Amino acid sequence: MRHHRDDVVRHAIDVLDAYGLADLTMRRLAGELDVRPSALYHHFRDKQSLLAAVADELLRRGARPLAGTAWDEQVVEICSGLRDALLAYRDGAELVSTVIAFGLGASRPYDDLVAALGPAGLGDELTPTAARTLLHLVLGHTLDEQTHLQAGSAGAIGDEPRPRSDFTAGLALVVDGIRLRAVARGSARLDQGA
Repeated sequence: MRHHRDDVVRHAIDVLDAYGLADLTMRRLAGELDVRPSALYHHFRDKQSLLAAVADELLRRGARPLAGTAWDEQVVEICSGLRDALLAYRDGAELVSTVIAFGLGASRPYDDLVAALGPAGLGDELTPTAARTLLHLVLGHTLDEQTHLQAGSAGAIGDEPRPRSDFTAGLALVVDGIRLRAVARGSARLDQGA
């Protein structure tokens, strides 16, 4: 049976969710698809390009339209939506973090954050830094949450599941800092007569 690229990605997501990132191998995926591992290379040149396609699909599935109009509302929505998309799949945060770190894909959240931050007034030099900082907060926090939950479920740690997440409070702290920097930058420009 011949599989299309989308079929391979869909099955890869199923393997990821069932077994985790460490067990998402070309061999296992080929077994799930009832093909030889070499057949997968028709669609993907290597495992890293497969992982990039899987990460992009997870993000596509989790995307939702923005309701907020102000830049800070949009930033919160993008970050919260990204977190939800990552938490929807086992090892979602680890997968997307890896793909981003290797520069293989999963660029949409960063691009969306840059666009949302544009009206904040940070300028071309600080906007990318703010977007990366927000992205790292979401990825790191979500990775911590997923790792703790999975380790507890597997009996690797004796901790109970955490009663609630402090993600929203942490995100608010970062957004407040961005807002303060933008205000200070705007005041400095006014003082200089710009």
